[in-house]
Amino acid sequence: MLPEFLLLIVILYVLNCRDIPPGNPKESDDIMNKKISLGLALSLVAISIAVTFILTSFFSLQSFNKKVVDVNEKAKKYSSLQILDTYVRDNYYGDIDENTLNEGILKGYVSGIDDKYSRYLTEKEYLSQQSDDSGELVGLGLTLAQDESGYIRITEIISGSPALDSGLTEGDIITKVEGIDVKDMSFSEAVDSMRGSEGSNITLTVRRDGKDTDYTFTRRSIEVKSVTGEMLSGYVGYIKISSFRKNTPEQFIEVLERLSANGANALIFDLRDNPGGLVTALEECLDPLLPEGAIATAEYKDGHSETIVYSDESELDMPMVVIVNENTASSAELFAASLHDFGKAQIVGTQTYGKGVMQVTSEFEDGGAVVLTVAEVKTALSDTYNKIGISPDFPVENEEADVDAQYFKALEVIQMLLNGEM
Repeated sequence: MLPEFLLLIVILYVLNCRDIPPGNPKESDDIMNKKISLGLALSLVAISIAVTFILTSFFSLQSFNKKVVDVNEKAKKYSSLQILDTYVRDNYYGDIDENTLNEGILKGYVSGIDDKYSRYLTEKEYLSQQSDDSGELVGLGLTLAQDESGYIRITEIISGSPALDSGLTEGDIITKVEGIDVKDMSFSEAVDSMRGSEGSNITLTVRRDGKDTDYTFTRRSIEVKSVTGEMLSGYVGYIKISSFRKNTPEQFIEVLERLSANGANALIFDLRDNPGGLVTALEECLDPLLPEGAIATAEYKDGHSETIVYSDESELDMPMVVIVNENTASSAELFAASLHDFGKAQIVGTQTYGKGVMQVTSEFEDGGAVVLTVAEVKTALSDTYNKIGISPDFPVENEEADVDAQYFKALEVIQMLLNGEM
């Protein structure tokens, strides 16, 4: 751009000199003035070029120095890792599995950023997460916990699963997997050994009332129910959402339409112990409940924001209450906050968990993946609830194990809304 500009000035100067006839002193003075003006202009341009060059060089040098510092810092890190690697290989008594070592390095790196929601997944872990997100699993349909005896306790059995068909019950103890004593394995190893492909068989030894019995199961695909619902007295619909998976919206719409067809004129949403899940699933569940427009946004590191939840023009107009507790997190919190902020629902229960950040999962060539926190989320009408949680309109603790005070308070509040008392 600058060379063309200089050429233009020179051309104008020559043309100006040609247009003025010689021999007239006054005109000669004018020419001299014009020469001076053009000379000054050329000088200013030259100065501008010099200043531009100096500034460009200065900022380029700063950028270069910063990159050099970054490179040196990275070199120190990798040098330390290389020294450690050499020391371990020279002195470690056992054998090193290179795949396991590489996975450990990747896990350690992500762990080192000190974000409790970010993590590296091995190929096996990534496949397991994909299965979990889909809302379908292949297996026996058991939720397990480590028993104080050292064995494995069955804490929940999924409906429609092979385990339920066999007659197993919650509280049963698994003592052997394929004839191998559970105590000879770690808890995670024992659970992993129960996984397998659809159609394959597995034998478990289960202890009940001190008696051990062998059960043989055939693994199969099981749809996980994340939404259930029932009609309560007074034409109040009750919907329990345990998580947000790919198949949650389908289940949610089916329950919502069924309760509406049965005459529900108010709704209670129970999101207690819901850890969250997929934002896309959340959006589909909120869509029929809220007015048209942007419902929630994500704020990224570079300062830009994106709408992550949008609702179309259809809107359900009836009293609503959401029940939450300290384990209501992430997308479940966003569900409650969205209904509340848009004036659709009252919130009953205890302060929620406070996970107002969003993760994305990126797959690696080796089959593994990294789950990384990339943005902070909030509704379109309020500030973020990250690290804070959502405060209920009606704080209620479940202080007695056999009395669900939060549930009964939700019934009370929904009745007040129906009576126009709020």
